[in-house]
Amino acid sequence: MATLTPGFHGHRRTRGDRLPPGQFLTEDFPVLSAGPTPVGSPERWRFTLTTETGQQRAWSWAELMALPQEDVTTDLHCVTRWSKFDTRWRGVSLDTLLDGVATRARFALAECHGGYTTNLSLDDLRGGRAWIAHTYDGEPLAAEHGGPARLLVPHLYFWKSAKWIGGLTLGTEDHRGFWEQLGYHDHGDPWREQRTWDD
Repeated sequence: MATLTPGFHGHRRTRGDRLPPGQFLTEDFPVLSAGPTPVGSPERWRFTLTTETGQQRAWSWAELMALPQEDVTTDLHCVTRWSKFDTRWRGVSLDTLLDGVATRARFALAECHGGYTTNLSLDDLRGGRAWIAHTYDGEPLAAEHGGPARLLVPHLYFWKSAKWIGGLTLGTEDHRGFWEQLGYHDHGDPWREQRTWDD
């Protein structure tokens, strides 16, 4: 079972109902990764969506940028207990990428350059709740924060917003990702403090 440690120090503050239990607010944007930062470029980037039947749809960087773009301002909550308010992103909604995909899947496994994976419910990726984000605070997303593109699922703990996203594989069964196999919670709702298997 993995042991969680805050790793950062901040000030516990109450800001209405925006700060989940057990979190502290920070102005920084801490960088946490399971391994080295992959070297990637938009020119070589590709996103592949694979259904449970093996059918695939893929987008190059140019094709992703040609899709409808959305600006998102949202709060982030990390399992290591920091929260950051009012972060600004730009990207493509997963609703756009999933539009017209025939699937009976209930789950998705995010697969990233560098080998990282994380599992999500397909419901957590639909309904305007998730994006492939390529811009942060008005600038191209930096590599240490997952650039050129990362998954953004801000209503869950931030490890679910997988960096260096390369694809999603849909499935009828849930398959645990990297941290989930090491003891992190399968869902990761910060408001329910779903940090580990026991939560």
